[in-house]
Amino acid sequence: MGEEILINFTPMETRVAVIENGMPQEVYVERVNRRGIVGNIYQGKVVRVLPGMQAAFVDIGLERAAFIHVEEVLAQSATQEEKANASIAHLVREGQSLLVQVTKDPIGTKGARLTTHLSLPSRYLVFMPGNQHLGVSQRIEDSEERDRLRQTVQKLLSEEDGEPSGFILRTVSEGAAEAELKADIQFLRRLWSSIQQEIKTAKAPSVIYEDLPLNMRALRDMAHAGLEKIRIDSRETFHRAQDFVKALVPEVAGAIEYYPGERPIFDLFNVEEEIQKALGRKVELKSGGYLIFDQTEAMTTVDVNTGAFVGHRNLEETIFKTNLEAATAIGRQLRLRNLGGIIIIDFIDMEDSDHQRQVLRTLERVLERDHAKCKVTGVSELGLVEMTRKRTRESLEQVLCGVCSECQGRGSIKTPETVCYEIFREILRQHRAYDTDSYLVLAAQTVVNYLLEDASDHVAELEAFIGKTIRFQVEPMYNAESFDVVLR
Repeated sequence: MGEEILINFTPMETRVAVIENGMPQEVYVERVNRRGIVGNIYQGKVVRVLPGMQAAFVDIGLERAAFIHVEEVLAQSATQEEKANASIAHLVREGQSLLVQVTKDPIGTKGARLTTHLSLPSRYLVFMPGNQHLGVSQRIEDSEERDRLRQTVQKLLSEEDGEPSGFILRTVSEGAAEAELKADIQFLRRLWSSIQQEIKTAKAPSVIYEDLPLNMRALRDMAHAGLEKIRIDSRETFHRAQDFVKALVPEVAGAIEYYPGERPIFDLFNVEEEIQKALGRKVELKSGGYLIFDQTEAMTTVDVNTGAFVGHRNLEETIFKTNLEAATAIGRQLRLRNLGGIIIIDFIDMEDSDHQRQVLRTLERVLERDHAKCKVTGVSELGLVEMTRKRTRESLEQVLCGVCSECQGRGSIKTPETVCYEIFREILRQHRAYDTDSYLVLAAQTVVNYLLEDASDHVAELEAFIGKTIRFQVEPMYNAESFDVVLR
């Protein structure tokens, strides 16, 4: 079984799943009230310049100001010396209008990341106005094909009268005919011309150009001739997709089909089940081992454990097989969960250096299929594999989940016993400070139960010690850690 794309569309939400060999590999979610803004172009307004950070904050009309670094303001043709001596204070000033494009969505408490180096993607090309660079995706490994593509685009550009511009040939351009590349160039020229007209009348802050919605981006960026099926469960979206691919991605027109089945489309290939699993910390391996994922603001850590897998030969062989299976599973989980930034993997320690190399190579091979740019730095002195994965959008957990109201994101809460002793200390504190007849403790049900049952002897001892009565009342709105001590 090859590769399929499932598109689940509702007026409120669009979801896209990439299936490879019957297994979900990637899931994208876009909600109407929280559409991603990567690729959008804005007329922004500089609101604060930070010379010490070589950066500036720019108002683009969002709740939080966006962030731009000096390197994203400098001309792309700047020399290394110019980059080293550049000062953000000399390039922008507060109150200045600045044409910018979003490179990273707002994530957590961080605002969007911006650049002044604009780029517009089409099916085969990325257009870079004001830049004369002509590049080819590194994922096209055939040197003859790389040369053919470069020469074809150079020929097409030499036949134009337009202003000099840069282009990058995308991975899907491999095998593209001259006519297809020419059509892409013409499309991008027209698009840039319309954007320029918008820029002339735009006032900061305002949006100049918005990237395609998720369902159309999936067709533009993920569809390729090798796809078996693109299934869409909305008839209206299906018809729009047909028109879109005829104009932009004709080679996949035969793969698109409308899915009218009674069974929800994301129940095919167990996508719903895989989403639920991807929101958990623990991932079971077929061998009996398991992975533990911990996502923090700074980095993501992955811990590999043998679990119930004891092997058939010896300990080293057991560890090696578990690590090999884990490497494959980790590559898939990073894509499925859309984890980005710094990732630290704690494989089970291996003494055999050949085993280490094989596990590392397995991980690298799995990551080669990843659409996001990944870089594995190897095994550290502590035996950890350090890698990075480009992060442009929120992870699946950040899109679908919020901070736990009980633990506030810590991942654990105080036990009723701990809260009980905090209450005792608060009562003693108030006893020394105030004169009162009795105390009323307001707390959650679990805490009150503990005080009246497990800690009843301690409550009696405390009442005898302070010479006051202590009563308890359940407060349904309190979480497990909240309480109040009221003087009566």
